[in-house]
Amino acid sequence: MNAPQTAPRQKPERITGVAHLFAAAGYSIGGLRRLWQETAFRHISLALPLCLILFAALGVGMLEYAILLVLFFGLIAVEALNTAIECIVDHLAPQWEEFARDAKDLGSLATMCLLCANGVFLGTVVFRSLALN
Repeated sequence: MNAPQTAPRQKPERITGVAHLFAAAGYSIGGLRRLWQETAFRHISLALPLCLILFAALGVGMLEYAILLVLFFGLIAVEALNTAIECIVDHLAPQWEEFARDAKDLGSLATMCLLCANGVFLGTVVFRSLALN
């Protein structure tokens, strides 16, 4: 017995003007909801306020806060892209495939690189703040 065929979905009409801004915001919120399902993103979300508290305790300047936020937003963006890669790869290769492993490993490497950049920055700020006191 064959499963019933479903008609292909039509591509939605392009949204333009101010409505596009609201649609794009909705898509971003949808992405944030999906990303919240990832443990790594929840850890990043927890680390940011802890780092902000640490910076406040150290009395660092506005430049350090700005760099911290840029690095964290970059980390969130890369984590979102890594999750997108994983979603696509899982769809394309439900069984183990070498290309799937490679794609996931490369996405993980990108995330790790930004985690390291955040760590280097945090370590530098903490070391410099403690060395000056």
